[in-house]
Amino acid sequence: MLRSLFSGISGLRAHQQMMDVVGNNIANVNTAGYKTANVVFEDIISQQVLNPGAPVPVTGGNQFVRPMGGVNGGQIGLGVKLAEVSNNFSQGSAQITGKNTDMMIQGDGFFVVNNGSENLYTRAGSFNLDANGSLVSPDGAIVQGWPADATGKIDNNSTPKSLMLPVGQLLPPVKSTLETVNGNLPSDAQVGTKLISSIVTYDALGNQHNVPTNYEKIGTNTWQLSIGEDGSADESTPITLTFGVDGKLTTTTGTPPNQVTALVAGNAAFTLDPNTMKITTTTAQNSGTAISLKIDVTGLTQYGHENTVSTLSQDGFGMGSLQGISLTREGVIIGIFSNGNKQPMGQLAVANFNNPGGLEKIGNTSFRTSVNSGVAQVGTATVGGRGVIAGGTLEMSNVDLAAEFTNLIVAQRGFQANSKIMTTSDEMLNELVNLKR
Repeated sequence: MLRSLFSGISGLRAHQQMMDVVGNNIANVNTAGYKTANVVFEDIISQQVLNPGAPVPVTGGNQFVRPMGGVNGGQIGLGVKLAEVSNNFSQGSAQITGKNTDMMIQGDGFFVVNNGSENLYTRAGSFNLDANGSLVSPDGAIVQGWPADATGKIDNNSTPKSLMLPVGQLLPPVKSTLETVNGNLPSDAQVGTKLISSIVTYDALGNQHNVPTNYEKIGTNTWQLSIGEDGSADESTPITLTFGVDGKLTTTTGTPPNQVTALVAGNAAFTLDPNTMKITTTTAQNSGTAISLKIDVTGLTQYGHENTVSTLSQDGFGMGSLQGISLTREGVIIGIFSNGNKQPMGQLAVANFNNPGGLEKIGNTSFRTSVNSGVAQVGTATVGGRGVIAGGTLEMSNVDLAAEFTNLIVAQRGFQANSKIMTTSDEMLNELVNLKR
């Protein structure tokens, strides 16, 4: 009877712990990145009350030896104990927030954050920017990754560092070096027809210049391109554009375009003098803001009627400040600048483990490594079994309320049954004591 009392006590304790775990799961039903915990029980060592016996066969025809079969031993268990509280790392549902610093991992992996003394790991991607522009978790831990350099290049083979995305960060200007024009020059235009357009360029200081271009028809299927205010020869060396009968550009100044790296032949590199706003073939005196510009005209055509010549693209831009960010599936943070440009600002580090169940919970929806979790395998998303990153989205808790309410009933009934064992054992002890009376 004393054994039953102790078994009942262990059952009460175990089911109380189960109730604690279930209660914590339900409490975190709306906690971003929370992973459900499950209780595993095992029995306590049993006490041997009957020893097992081996079978006794008749040997050597000895008539005094009686054959006997084997006898199983008897053991009485001493109760139950908590064997494990395991974490269920199945994917939680996605909640779209629209906040550009909210992130989630679809698949395996953990965000890496640093609390000032160690790296921690979390599935909760509800991040914010602090006063220094650092990307931080709600408890102030800084998100780790690989910052990009001034040109947007990311070295993700180095050790992850703290990511900073300061609002207002400046993107230095880049002067124009290549201008691409396309469109149509009308084939039915009369010889001597001049079509004036312009190209936008930027100097080394980010100042914008609108440079006039002059297309003059000088013969059948032949046009002349000049750069400058009125296209006169002293402003630029004219380029002859010859079109085939199919309306496609065949030569520039007598040279096939594909033999001059798809750029204007002859004096391909013009230099813009910012003082006179003219492009010449000589180097500008003010070299600090001079532009050596190459013009790609291979997209021009000569079909009937319509003039649609325009600038398709150019590779320069003025100074810009950081206005917002976006996120790629690989975890690359793209900065969106006021000048319309986009440039990588950094890349998130994602960690994976041989045994995620061995991680130690430390609160704030974070984990740290343990002796049984394995070493953090840090790398980029989509590589090495790590999931993909989704921006403007949070991973919600994977708690199944229906299952947890069922576990509530199981824990309650288990606790109730074990308390009944104790009351029954107590009544039996009471009867035993009353035998003395």
